[in-house]
Amino acid sequence: MTPPSVDVPDPQPANEPLVSVAPAAAQRSWLVLSLVGALATFALLSSVFLWQKLSRIQEQLARQSADSGVQALEAKTWAKQAQETVQDSAARIALMEARLAEVALQRAQLEDLMQSLSRSRDENLLVDIESALRIAQQQALMTGSTEPLLAALQSAQRRVQRTSQPRLMPLARALEKDLERINSVPSFDLPGLMVKLDEGVALVDGLVLANDANSQQNKLRQQTETTVSSVPTTWWMAGLTRMGDEFKSLLRVSRIDTPEAALLSPEQAFFVRENLKLKLLNARLGLLARQKDGVRADLNASAILVRRYAEPQSRRTTQLLQLLEQTTEQVRTAEVPRIEASLTALSTAAAGR
Repeated sequence: MTPPSVDVPDPQPANEPLVSVAPAAAQRSWLVLSLVGALATFALLSSVFLWQKLSRIQEQLARQSADSGVQALEAKTWAKQAQETVQDSAARIALMEARLAEVALQRAQLEDLMQSLSRSRDENLLVDIESALRIAQQQALMTGSTEPLLAALQSAQRRVQRTSQPRLMPLARALEKDLERINSVPSFDLPGLMVKLDEGVALVDGLVLANDANSQQNKLRQQTETTVSSVPTTWWMAGLTRMGDEFKSLLRVSRIDTPEAALLSPEQAFFVRENLKLKLLNARLGLLARQKDGVRADLNASAILVRRYAEPQSRRTTQLLQLLEQTTEQVRTAEVPRIEASLTALSTAAAGR
């Protein structure tokens, strides 16, 4: 806003009178006041204008703040709804996955069922024969008898012969070979083995140990009596014989190959016999349980005890060792044969080779 122009009067000539100076000063003061008033009015109007503008800005900011609060509340509500939607979607997805897994399982079961239904008659025959042979093998191992194997092999042989399939001829030959091998195996005579072990337990009671002094004294006494009976005796010879027997009873010289037998006391001899009996009875229980490895181990341990502590020249020692050897041999030869040839032929036929 341009201030009004003020006409400044020309300076008076120096020769004018001093009376005209006061009106000019008053006029100048009025002009200054007018200028200050104009400026104050302009400042007031500017302040009013700025105040109105600030008020409008403040109102606009308040409206924007209120709008922002409403939008934040709406955004929070939308976020909560979105979270609930996500949770609901996750639950539905988990349910769909569970149903999908169930459908996949049902599909796999249906495929297996379709494959089993579409399997040919020869394949079903091979599966049945293999199952029967494996079950018979397990029964034979548990009972120690070859009868289940023989029955299963004969049934399988008849079923293969009825099919008359050329690709099953190797299986028929393998079955025939296993039948011949099983028939050649001696039968497992369980009652006979039990009787032999009972005889061994009875022989242990009268077993003569290598450190038994009574057996040596009886033997020397029998030899002395035989010598005395063969020579005519007199009173002094009988006295010398009795003195010699007494000296021989005080001193005994014998050969013992194992130091354990020489150091064996009478009380320990009792425990040796009882330990030997326990091993034989344990072998008897092993036969009943068809644990042939344990039976062989007990028989071998019994034979070691007899050879270590028994008198080798005794008749009972010889009988007991022979009985243990025979029993061990029968247990070893009575092993149930495997039918690996038939099972291999079954696997080859099932693979179509």
